[in-house]
Amino acid sequence: MDKIVKEDTEKGVTPEVTCNFFSGETWRKEPVAIPGELPLTIFVNGQEVATILCTPARLTQLVLGFLYLEGIITDQREVTSLRVCEDEPIADVRLLKSEFKAPPRRTITSGCGSGISFDTQPPPVVSDLMVTSGEILALMRQLYQNQDLFQEVGGIHSSALADREKTLVSAEDIGRHNTLDKIMGACLMMGLSTQDKILLTTGRISSEMVLKAARMQVPIIVSRGTPTERAVRLGKELGITVVGYARSNRLSVFSGDERVLVNSSSNSRC
Repeated sequence: MDKIVKEDTEKGVTPEVTCNFFSGETWRKEPVAIPGELPLTIFVNGQEVATILCTPARLTQLVLGFLYLEGIITDQREVTSLRVCEDEPIADVRLLKSEFKAPPRRTITSGCGSGISFDTQPPPVVSDLMVTSGEILALMRQLYQNQDLFQEVGGIHSSALADREKTLVSAEDIGRHNTLDKIMGACLMMGLSTQDKILLTTGRISSEMVLKAARMQVPIIVSRGTPTERAVRLGKELGITVVGYARSNRLSVFSGDERVLVNSSSNSRC
């Protein structure tokens, strides 16, 4: 990539928004910090592709990851330039292939930011990765420790890419699916493979989350919340282990239970 204009990665919070606060029998004016929200329109070779409602932080990673996970690019080197302008707000992307044509079919997803997914089905995930229930729960605790924006303002989803021992890349956004795009974009920029890794998220696991995991070739996706029925069905079809309700000392495995061991000293599976 010849040119990427990087934005401030510390944005995402709108400080000192005045509200009328009631406590006991008293009203008072009080400034509070709340999550920022930005409708970012992505143009590729001058063609409008999508508008994403997102947290205005790490937007370059968001756009790059979105393009990859929606099949518009297969490699970062296909992008010759990527410029994000929050004042517009737009992302202007230029590709090597001048014959690019925007995908015609779009699905409005169930994501908190009214996400968009193009109707493409990735190939099944093939992986020998296995984890213990204890490792999954320990990784979820690490995820909670990285929720900087959530701790400050609330109303934010968090996700992370991990190996069996530690989280490698994390992201926060008002949209669950946006966090995966940001993680994918960061991995492309870092040259970090997502294959045979684990995705952790605080939001529910819906079908578009499973599809993104499959495009990342991630065999395991874990949430402290619930998966949807279609997410479980897709997990079985695409060879992805879907784990929900991972909290405290418990979790539930909905598909791909052969990858989850009871403990490290045993070969018994859940």
